[in-house]
Amino acid sequence: MKGLPRAAPSSPFCSNLNNDACFGVWQLVAIVLTDSLKKLLIETASQLFGAAKRKFMASTVQGLGLGGQRLAESELGWNRDTIRKGIRELESGITCVDNMSGKGRYKAEEHFPNLLEDIKNIVDSQSQIDPSFKSQRLYTRFSAAEVRKQLIEKYGYSDESLHTSETIRVKLNDLGYKLRRVKKVQPQKKFHKLMQSSSN
Repeated sequence: MKGLPRAAPSSPFCSNLNNDACFGVWQLVAIVLTDSLKKLLIETASQLFGAAKRKFMASTVQGLGLGGQRLAESELGWNRDTIRKGIRELESGITCVDNMSGKGRYKAEEHFPNLLEDIKNIVDSQSQIDPSFKSQRLYTRFSAAEVRKQLIEKYGYSDESLHTSETIRVKLNDLGYKLRRVKKVQPQKKFHKLMQSSSN
């Protein structure tokens, strides 16, 4: 078939086949990628990191044969550059060292741009200014777990993707909220000094 790329020699599906036969095999492979298999491959890759993830992706693509990279990109959402890097690592036996420590972790609000605003909307109605007026900090009766629960119920966040209650607690603290029971300030008792009248 004109314009079809040649199959890689290492392809287990297309060795010793002409282009037309390989094209038929590639179509068959596309059919074999069922929804359950795609889900398994995506979830497995998401649990791996660095070289282990690249090599898994590369091995999967090689197993798919001709057009495997294209198929993995369109059906699994895998990055071709990552796949190619993994293939080079498999073929050369040399593993690239990743600078994972230098990348740092993404902040929760980078995953969810509206997170901080949504947290404020939840707790502001139940917050109170420091009763002693010694600081600008707000006190709320909500626990971090309750705030997280309301983010899911009222704002449509997913329980699986939303960060933990501990992360929510940190964000509340960053926003100036203090998680503790609000206490009323008891009025100070005024003691009136009894003036004794002097006797004449």
